[in-house]
Amino acid sequence: MIPAPVEKPESTPHLLLSSDNGQRYFYLSSKSPNVIKSCWTVGRGHENDLVLRDQWISRNHAILQTTETGELYLIDLGSRNGTFVNGRRVGIPITIHHGDQITFGKTECHYYCPAEEASQSGKFSTLDFVTMTATLHERQLTSVMVVDMRNFTVLTRQLDETILSTLIGSWFREAGEIIRQAGSWVDKYIGDAIMAIWFHGSKEVKQKDIIRIFQAVSNLNKMTQKLSTQYPVPFELRIGAGINTGYAMVGNTGSGDHPDYTAIGDTVNAAFRLESATKEMGADVAIGEKTYSYLGELAQTQNPFQEKTVNLKGYDTPTLTYGITFPELDRFLESH
Repeated sequence: MIPAPVEKPESTPHLLLSSDNGQRYFYLSSKSPNVIKSCWTVGRGHENDLVLRDQWISRNHAILQTTETGELYLIDLGSRNGTFVNGRRVGIPITIHHGDQITFGKTECHYYCPAEEASQSGKFSTLDFVTMTATLHERQLTSVMVVDMRNFTVLTRQLDETILSTLIGSWFREAGEIIRQAGSWVDKYIGDAIMAIWFHGSKEVKQKDIIRIFQAVSNLNKMTQKLSTQYPVPFELRIGAGINTGYAMVGNTGSGDHPDYTAIGDTVNAAFRLESATKEMGADVAIGEKTYSYLGELAQTQNPFQEKTVNLKGYDTPTLTYGITFPELDRFLESH
């Protein structure tokens, strides 16, 4: 049974937390009527959006994130005592729905989405939740990186659920820190993958900007290899990455101390396709033609990238791309 709220709130998605001190609402929206927020952090640390003063809660415990279609994802960040949905521990990012019971550590709450409830009853045909595209207002030059953990489906079948949850949460958390140090942030958590965006000047991408992104990818690989030695995994953990540079529609969907930029368009789509193409190419990293062009003379003097034309899914014509393995990428970075 879903406990009924003490008083009926506005038609805003929210968590209802129950404790000895009564009930507490946490609304999944921005306080500003002119800004839409799409990501909320949960944890014991004061910097989180939802701060839970519970000894069972990790400093950075979990993330709630909406998608462009209005779905709400829950991502555990490798918390010590776990995050549970309807009694089942969260191992990988999952979609949560109206009425779901969520437990952070030992703090219990319920998720309410009035629009989803109305949709289920036939009153609405779509979720009146979050429309990300409403705030995307500027065409900007960007670099998009998509990183995917290899053979993750096999890993889920062979690894204990609790260990898997801690492992993937640790990977998400450490990946976020590496990307922040490289001047970006994790824009999306997608199953066993992440997406990050770098914003450039209106017409120029500097060579050092591309090198910085390459260094972030290299650091993500080293971090993943390190996790292989810290957990009883059946095989060495590996990642693949796609990097693409070009124009995209971007905008800030956050506010205050929590800016939340995102991007949509062909540049983003191609980055996902490039990551998938690495398997066909026998490479660890695949970059788009534009990204490669911004390497300038570095691409001429020392070029470990292998040029290849691939058929990206969803594209009518073959695409020119450049692949590289992690050992080759590390040698390339050491010389610059």
